This record gives sequence, C-alpha cells and structure tokens, in this order.
Amino acid sequence: MLKRLRTRLGLALIVLALGGLLVWLDPGGPRTVTPDPDARAEEPGHVLHNAELTLFDAQGNIQQGLTTPRLVHTPQTASTQAETPRATLYDSERRVWNATAEVGTLDTNAQALTLSGNARLIAPEEGWQLDTDVLHYDGKTAHAWSDTPVLLQQPPQRMTAQRMDAWLNDEEVRLEENVQGYHPPETQPGQE
Repeated sequence: MLKRLRTRLGLALIVLALGGLLVWLDPGGPRTVTPDPDARAEEPGHVLHNAELTLFDAQGNIQQGLTTPRLVHTPQTASTQAETPRATLYDSERRVWNATAEVGTLDTNAQALTLSGNARLIAPEEGWQLDTDVLHYDGKTAHAWSDTPVLLQQPPQRMTAQRMDAWLNDEEVRLEENVQGYHPPETQPGQE
C-alpha cells in the first residue's frame, strides 16, 4: 500500500512539474495586444454601393456633388475613395461643371477632390472640356489644377500643355509649359 501511495504521489509530482514547466514556457493567459495606429488608420469605416454625396458651403449652398458605384470611407483620415466617380461642381454663379475619372479621393475636411486616371473636366455652358491624368480640385476656392499633361478642347479648337490651372469662379484657365494649339480659321456661311 505504501508503494502504491508513493507511485501516486510521484505521478502527481511529475504532473505538477510538467504543468509548471508548461506555464513557465507559455503562460497562455489573456494577452493585451496594442493596436497598430497605422493599420487602424487604413481600416475603412464605411463601404457604400451606388452612393451619392453632397457637400455644402458655409451658406448652405451645394458646392459639390459626387456619385459613384462604390465608395470607401476611412474616418481616421477623413478620406473617401470612389470608383469611377462623377462629380458635379458649382462655382459662385451656380454654373455647373462636370468631372469624371477612374478613381477619386475626397478629403471632406479640406473639401479637396483628386480625380485620377482619364480625368475630365467639362464646362457644359461653354462647350469645352479638359482631359488629363490627375485633376485636383479645391472646393473652398473653386480652383482646379493639374500638374500632368493636359488637353483643352472646344472643337474644332484644341490646346495641349504640361500643366493647367482653372479658377471656376473667375472663368479663367491658365495653361503653362510647352503650350501648343490648333485654332482653325472660322469660315463664313457660303465659304469653303
């Protein structure tokens, strides 16, 4: 009987020793993992399909409208990504300007819109359009610009340049660097 008790006591001590060794190697208790703030900043807060956004100015007038089939908003950075966005921009005279691209990024705090990939700005009332790869727009000042090559056209006229600035409120467009254009003479009715 004493031998059996010693065997059981020996097994119990071995089990306790192994358990202690396992706890010492891997405590296994709950661990606190500090979240990575950089990773959190990239997490989308909202994903919307067939979205329409409207930004208003301080007086309550519509300043920008944006429609997109897919919108991803990241609240930590106040950044909104839009696929194939269609933007409607309004100047101080309430004239409409249309803009499109493959991708759009909207910073709602700064009211800044960046359109990338076949970006196009159209002035329907004037009948001209501007094509570029990246178009920036500041909604607070109604200033659009591009630092990539641009094509400005009002058929049959067209002009190219390396960069462009457009102030929608002033109806002013400035083309800079290597500006080239094609301006055919007007023909009068009955002339060939």
